[in-house]
Formats: sequence, structure tokens, C-alpha cells
Amino acid sequence: MSKSTKKKSAAREWADALIFAVVAASLIRWLLLEPFTIPTASMEKSLLVGDFLFVSKMHYGTRFPMTPLQVPLTHQKVWGTEIPSYSDAIKIPYFRLPGFADVKNNDVVVFNYPVEFQYPTDLKTNYIKRAIGIAGDVIEVKDGEAYVNGKIADKPEEMQFSYDVISNRPLTADFLNQYGINQDSYVPFTDGSGYMVFATDEIISRLESSPVVTSATKRLERAPNPGIFPSGMAQTWNRDNYGPLQIPAEGQTIEMTSENVMKYGFTIEKYEGLENVEVRENQLFIDGQKVDTYTFQQNYYFMMGDNRHDSLDSRFWGFVPEDHIVGKAWFLWLSLDKHESMFSKIRWSRIFNGID
Repeated sequence: MSKSTKKKSAAREWADALIFAVVAASLIRWLLLEPFTIPTASMEKSLLVGDFLFVSKMHYGTRFPMTPLQVPLTHQKVWGTEIPSYSDAIKIPYFRLPGFADVKNNDVVVFNYPVEFQYPTDLKTNYIKRAIGIAGDVIEVKDGEAYVNGKIADKPEEMQFSYDVISNRPLTADFLNQYGINQDSYVPFTDGSGYMVFATDEIISRLESSPVVTSATKRLERAPNPGIFPSGMAQTWNRDNYGPLQIPAEGQTIEMTSENVMKYGFTIEKYEGLENVEVRENQLFIDGQKVDTYTFQQNYYFMMGDNRHDSLDSRFWGFVPEDHIVGKAWFLWLSLDKHESMFSKIRWSRIFNGID
């Protein structure tokens, strides 16, 4: 005589389905794809505020969770609260599965914000920028133009700069929108004489042809910037005149001259996994011993925004270590314009576009 099987209650079936969905979503998010939203204008016009995209973990290889004890599908905090969503009681050393690509120059990359030291590496805030330079490259910026290894870097098709636009009458949002300049991309001057505008060279060229525009001048920083990286170079460098600075590469050995200590001491101290590192009087000490040479343990990257003059990027907070790389920005699945309403909010032409 066969045993009868007890039928699951509706509540049990819903609970099982929910658990399965959470497990499946967590695995997909960890192994394959993770959704990401563009929150700021630092990558415009390549990526717009309100773009929703998928980040591929597969391209550069899936990174194993370094902080495995966390609530599924959360990041830093439990949804809608200030309660931490993780415990750092268990930490796993950095390990990445093989990928089918390396980070290349001009890849759009999602990574953990390096200088957010209050969180474990894999739970730092996710940022998105373009990898202008990869390990071993020499980066330089001259009058706002980026150079890699002495050659002008490839420019994204819709790279923006900041301009001072002087007009002979106030410009309306509708007028500027005709030129592809949205309400997040300009700021009126307090004296009413014009606007600071974030735009591509092509848009500015069209805008200059308008009879109401008197002039359009590209903004370039001339004075030294105290917020620049590395801090020792702040006396001479700024966002538009920067470098030259070589990006560290795994296995690269450098002499710890006072200049190199100034350029790389912070990186060695914070990201190389060493326990006892100290920089004093332009000298590097590891475990109390003065170091004359140093060999880097991982690759690093130099990230910049496509809104070149208005991006807080590696020029301000430094190199991105390889163990902070999350994945490659792959394609858009939705784009919403917050300044529109109803179905006009959807930027239909951007949906399912690949990211270059």
C-alpha cells in the first residue's frame, strides 16, 4: 500500500518559491550580471542620469565574495534602514574566477570606490568610470586633453567638457533642450550674464551659431588644486594639467625615492595588503624597516569620467586596485528622464544599447 503524500499549504508553496527566487537572483547577481543605475552626470553624454544598465561579472571574471556573511541582494545597509547588511566576522582572501577579457583602455568599468575605508572592499560604494589608463601606462593631462603613453587618448564619441556660455538674454530650459542640454547640464551665473554648461564640442559649436549666444569658452583649471592626487603633487597639478604619472603594474619594482614615496606611498599603504606600513619624511617603512625598493602585488587602473572637467575621479582619489574591479558595463535595459512625465520619461532610443 503506497504512502500518501501530504500536500503543501499555499503559504509553504509561496515561501518555497520566494526562497528559490532569492537564491537564483543572488547567484545571477554574483556570477553573471548585476544591475546598476547612473546617479550623477560624470559620465554624460555616454551614460545619462537615469540610465539603468547591466554590469557583466563574466568579462573580467567573477570575484568571490570577500565578505560572505551578508543579507542577500543588499549592499552596505538593509533596505530602507541604517542597519548594516553584513558581518565582517568572516573574511575571504581576494579570488577571481577566470574571465574572457582583461580591462582594456577605454572600457567603461564598475568598481568599488577605493577610498571608502569604512567598508570591506567588496561592499564599498559602486562607481562607474572609463579606464583611461591600465597597469603600466603613463597618464598625463595637458590643457584638459588626456594623454596615454605620450599619445592623445581616444575620446568617447560624446565626451563633454565644461564651458562658460555668455548670452545677451536669459536662456530658457526649452531653448537649451533644443541643443541637447538638459536641466542637469547647466548652471546660471549669479550675475545673470550667462551659464556654466556641460556639453560636447559639437553641441557648443551649434550653440555658438545662435544669435543670442555671445561666446562659449572652455573651462580650464590653471591654479594648483589642493584636492588633487597624490597630495604631494598638489602644488603644481590640477584636473586639467596633471602628471605625468605611471600606473602601477603587478610585479613592477620601483625605487622608493622621495618622489616615488610621494606618488605611491598611499597606494602601497592602503591597497597592497600589508599590515604595518608607514610613510614619514618622504621615506617608506614596512614592519619598521626602511624600504629602498618595492614590488607591486596587483595591477591598478586610472579612471576618468566622460564629463571630463566635472568628474571627481582618479585625479582626486587615486588608482583603482584590481581587487576593487566589479565588472564591465555591458548594456542599457532602461533609461528614464526625470524631467519628463508618463511615457515621455522613457528614452526609447537608448533601451538595449551596448556601452562603448
